[in-house]
Amino acid sequence: MNQTEFFAFLAILMMICSRANYFNSIFLNKTHPHAFSWLIWGVISSIGFAAQVAEGAGVGSWARGFSATTCFILVIISMFKGERTIKRSDWVTLAVALSAIPLWIVTKTPVWSVILVCIIDTLGYFPTVRKSWTKPQEEAARSYIFSGLGAFFSILAMEQYTVSTWLYPAVLTFTNNAMAAFLLLRRKAVVDKKQRPQ
Repeated sequence: MNQTEFFAFLAILMMICSRANYFNSIFLNKTHPHAFSWLIWGVISSIGFAAQVAEGAGVGSWARGFSATTCFILVIISMFKGERTIKRSDWVTLAVALSAIPLWIVTKTPVWSVILVCIIDTLGYFPTVRKSWTKPQEEAARSYIFSGLGAFFSILAMEQYTVSTWLYPAVLTFTNNAMAAFLLLRRKAVVDKKQRPQ
């Protein structure tokens, strides 16, 4: 096993830990995923995976392919065990994110395509962030930490380093860890508010 394969293995292992933790939390009725976020992430991860393969990322793209597949599984699970409160802002986010996909298709330059993918993926957090503002306990912070680690290790596993191969996982490293931090801070704020004398 060479160095890139080792980091690819670590990336996939982190993604497996992330999804195992998230699935377990759902079936224990602790986590209620928002279908819109996972749909956006599934579509965009698929595009990101295709871009990485096309640009020669090699084994560094494996984690993104695994992530895309499990995102779509989470969309299906969300229909049955996910967040039931869908607001107009969630529909707007979904529409904006999906409407940007034709721009990705039209954009011939790989770098601009990946920049669009990063923007759309980040927009995908909005429905989950909105829900988690009042119900932060309904998201598994640990899963986002594992996902961030998976994205980081996938950068180290790249066989070709171009902006088109490393930018998307770099953004995912940041956004997943930012989401985990947000959830932990909101949980603390909610607990503190409940304990505060009225």
